Amino acid sequence: MRRHADPTPPIPAAQAAAPTPASGGDWHTLARLLPYLWRYKGRVAAALLFMVGAKLANVGVPVLLKKLVDAMSFKPGDPQAVLVVPVALLLAYGGLRLSTSLFTELRELVFAKVTQGTARSIALQTFEHLHALSLRFHLERQTGGMTRDIERGVRGIESLISYSLYSIVPTLIEVGLVLSILAVKFDVWFAWITLAALAVYITFTVKITQWRTQYRRQANEFDSAAHTRAVDSLLNYETVKYFNNEAFESRRYDESLQRLRRAQLKSQTTLSMLNTGQQLIIAAGLVAMLWRATQGVVDGRMTLGDLVMVNAFMIQLYIPLNFLGVIYREIKQSLTDLDKMFTLMAREREVADAPGAQPLQAGEAPEVRFEDVSFSYELARPGHAGRQILRQVSFVIPAGRTVAVVGPSGSGKSTLARLLYRFYDVQQGCICIAGQDLRAVTQASLRQSIGIVPQDTVLFNDTIEYNIAYGRPGSPHEAVVAAAQAARIHDFIAAAPAGYQTSVGERGLKLSGGEKQRVAIARTLLKNPPVLIFDEATSALDSANERAIQSELQSAARNKTSLVIAHRLSTVVDAHEILVMEAGQIIERGTHAELLAREGRYARMWALQQSGE
Repeated sequence: MRRHADPTPPIPAAQAAAPTPASGGDWHTLARLLPYLWRYKGRVAAALLFMVGAKLANVGVPVLLKKLVDAMSFKPGDPQAVLVVPVALLLAYGGLRLSTSLFTELRELVFAKVTQGTARSIALQTFEHLHALSLRFHLERQTGGMTRDIERGVRGIESLISYSLYSIVPTLIEVGLVLSILAVKFDVWFAWITLAALAVYITFTVKITQWRTQYRRQANEFDSAAHTRAVDSLLNYETVKYFNNEAFESRRYDESLQRLRRAQLKSQTTLSMLNTGQQLIIAAGLVAMLWRATQGVVDGRMTLGDLVMVNAFMIQLYIPLNFLGVIYREIKQSLTDLDKMFTLMAREREVADAPGAQPLQAGEAPEVRFEDVSFSYELARPGHAGRQILRQVSFVIPAGRTVAVVGPSGSGKSTLARLLYRFYDVQQGCICIAGQDLRAVTQASLRQSIGIVPQDTVLFNDTIEYNIAYGRPGSPHEAVVAAAQAARIHDFIAAAPAGYQTSVGERGLKLSGGEKQRVAIARTLLKNPPVLIFDEATSALDSANERAIQSELQSAARNKTSLVIAHRLSTVVDAHEILVMEAGQIIERGTHAELLAREGRYARMWALQQSGE
């Protein structure tokens, strides 16, 4: 046999465990977000310019009002008061207001592609990464909570960019402009009062918001838990009905909702405290500024227009600051949600393509070889020896031949299929197809060369045609029909009112077990790969259909390399070799006639099944 020159070594237990990396904090999250924004650096720069233009126009409004008020010193009856003042007021004020709105809309228009493009890129990358993670990760993960984390992470990207670019940065620019005008135009006390009020306001807001973030975080955790329980219960609808546990599931869901309600009440109470404190600080700052301005008017150091300008400045500053608590909380929450999604993306792949991995060269019917394969699903930990599933299993499926594996439940039969698909990497030994170690070829090419009819068929909530065509997306309708005919399900589909457009329901629950299995067979026949795996492919079929489909499967497996996993021995009597497994080891091997002649474990299993039939 031709071996690969440098097979990939087994993955160490520490790497295979692939722990979820710890969070690096808010700045680390922002640093991970920046490369996605940098792809749109031109649009970001344009949006910043429009934002500065909007704020310059916004700050110009109080300055214009000051000049207009000061200019209104006409004597009663002066014709200039009628001709000049209203026209100047309307044109200048309207022009500045229009400029503010125009620049703001241009900023949002230019930056919309940045926000949506960034959210799309990160969401797609997360989705692809989750598909690339090992089966172990998905078996340990709760789908409801994970999808909720992704949903909140995508929404957090939009909120983070929106609040930072549309609220925080513009407010800081406006604060800088106003402080400069107040310090230059009037005495420095105006700037100091404004700066002190802002400092107290921001400090108070940040501290209180940080304190109450724990309640928001609890609310999110309880929300995810409630969502997970609801999704899990609905996915297992039939099981709930079987055991009459609707009330039990409702109580469990209500417990989660009660915890969520208590956390939300705490969050709302602390929010009221925050808002009240903010209003007190704003009121104190406004009183101090207006007192100083009023005193300046009385002393003759300031005009009435100056008083109007100071008041307008303060209103323009404190209106956005009034929402600082909400904005800061949302930004913190967005960073938390985004960090959770980045943590998912940072999860190491337990099964990954080796550097320089080449596509599998399988040919039409490659040889498949298992050599001294040992495997355990539970990774070894200090003080805990993982339960061994396979123990030094070795066998060969010759090119174009069929090898069957039989044995009791838990003997490791289905594990062979999972390892051949490389859902996991073996801890000892190697698996080769056409002389190429599976760890040295790309996963995509490997799985493209293998077709499987699984023991438990799960279908997409779509039409029958979609589920059959999933074996080879883009297949013409005629090819789908041919595959359905070969799987003996065409007559059933044709009899349905919607035909091939019949919906199969969530996980295919609208179909019987036998119908789902025949759809799975048709899907695999349509894929037509060089290596076939039949994992209890006919277990849900009645005897008549099983015999009919068995002949179709044998025809489909002709000139292909096939691994058949079965409990019913009658389905494997024509296999070129039969392996009998027990406790992760091969205890017997041979043809059907040879194994019967030995009168060993296979012969006893055959006699037991024949007497049962």
